[in-house]
Amino acid sequence: MGAAGRPSRRSSRGPSRGPSVGAAVAAGDVTTAAAGADALRAGGSAADAAVTAMLAACAAETVMTGLSGGGFATYWDAADRTATTVDFFVAVPGIGLHRPVAPMTEVEVVFGGSQRMEYWAGAATVAVPGLPAGMAEVHRRWGRLPWREVVEPGRRLAAEGASISAEQAFVLRDVSAAMLLGPEGQQAYAPHGRLIEGGEPLHHAGLGDTFGALQEEGPTAFYGGEVGCALAALVAERGGRLTRADLDAYAARVAPARSVGFAGHHVLGRTDLLDLLGTLARLPALVGKMSVPERVLAWVRVLLGEDVRGGTTNVAVVAPDGDACVVTTSLGLGSGDWVGGMHLNSMLGEGELMLGAHPPGSRVDSMMCPLVAVDEARSLALAAGAAGGSRIRSGLVQTLTGVLAEGLSPRAAVDRPRVNPVPQLVHAEPGVPEEALAALHAEGWHVQRWQERAAYFGGVSMVGRGGAAADPRRGGATVEL
Repeated sequence: MGAAGRPSRRSSRGPSRGPSVGAAVAAGDVTTAAAGADALRAGGSAADAAVTAMLAACAAETVMTGLSGGGFATYWDAADRTATTVDFFVAVPGIGLHRPVAPMTEVEVVFGGSQRMEYWAGAATVAVPGLPAGMAEVHRRWGRLPWREVVEPGRRLAAEGASISAEQAFVLRDVSAAMLLGPEGQQAYAPHGRLIEGGEPLHHAGLGDTFGALQEEGPTAFYGGEVGCALAALVAERGGRLTRADLDAYAARVAPARSVGFAGHHVLGRTDLLDLLGTLARLPALVGKMSVPERVLAWVRVLLGEDVRGGTTNVAVVAPDGDACVVTTSLGLGSGDWVGGMHLNSMLGEGELMLGAHPPGSRVDSMMCPLVAVDEARSLALAAGAAGGSRIRSGLVQTLTGVLAEGLSPRAAVDRPRVNPVPQLVHAEPGVPEEALAALHAEGWHVQRWQERAAYFGGVSMVGRGGAAADPRRGGATVEL
């Protein structure tokens, strides 16, 4: 593992074909990665490690995710050479609703000191949580360790507290207007009248007991047990849409992965709101052979889309038997409502996700796309995912191009400066070559030069033939076994 959550040093280039992928965990935090690696060392499967790590993230990375959120998983079965997706994203509430709904509360957050984004919080933004059901479904299908064991690291972190990374403390400053809405958030994130800083303890009172209920009862605790009853009662009291009937009706959804061709590989995952897989398929076939300006222009042309915010985290695992599991989750920025130390999600306040009609019980749309890539012989080449709203697509397009088309190692691809296009504007990290920026200007783009590398550009984690990498922009960490 790299020191302080940094990826270990590797050669800047690595093969895109060749030997099998080594066992490793790449995650959004050093504590999260360590929990997943311990599960592998205990004889757990890729699913055990991914679930263990993600539940640990729900205690250690609460700026990014939490038990009330939702997400997606992709599982690669090396023996069968098949990929399966699990949809456990949040659902639209309101089944049997017979009460007035309170207005949402508008909050403004500022990313990187300049990117102002409107955001809505309050009980009216709370959607039906999917994470407990999803983690249980992944474990039920592919896990080997007892459920109690995979929940225990998260329970212990929740009970004892975790140390917040410097990178996540930096993100906290950007989103503090949302995170400090309620007294529970203030107690956790500003216990001494100021925001906690990197290395300081992060603790949510009562969250250990909520994990304990999950450990003892499984997902039933959230969909019919005491936690679920308390959640539904609080949302009803504060004028939200969520009902007990919504919790009763929720279930994870399982389906075969979609596959597209890219750079001599098959990339397998789900069809997300921005169609990452389709974007890869639309890139020029020789994108890996292009000059840097040509490649940056190709990325910008296929990526142009709206910008979306929200806290997210990702875990990528490859086990010694060659199976892989990638999980991405989010709760938005949180509604400002808390139950048992658990920040409730705010997905109904993410306006860009709530496009078109969404009847109660339907899934909220998402940009998340955990994926695997296999070569023409259907041998695993890469397991990857990303956090960051619309920057999930831009981050993965650029890093997958690097690994699969250019032959970069995962670390070199993740570390490389990124661009992110929005209408009429391209955001560029420091280090993007001047000739590429000049090419953008020549084509009529306005370029916003950032002064430092930032979490805004997404958080990619991946395990591949060239090693493992986790995004330094968000304090990511890797463990290679």
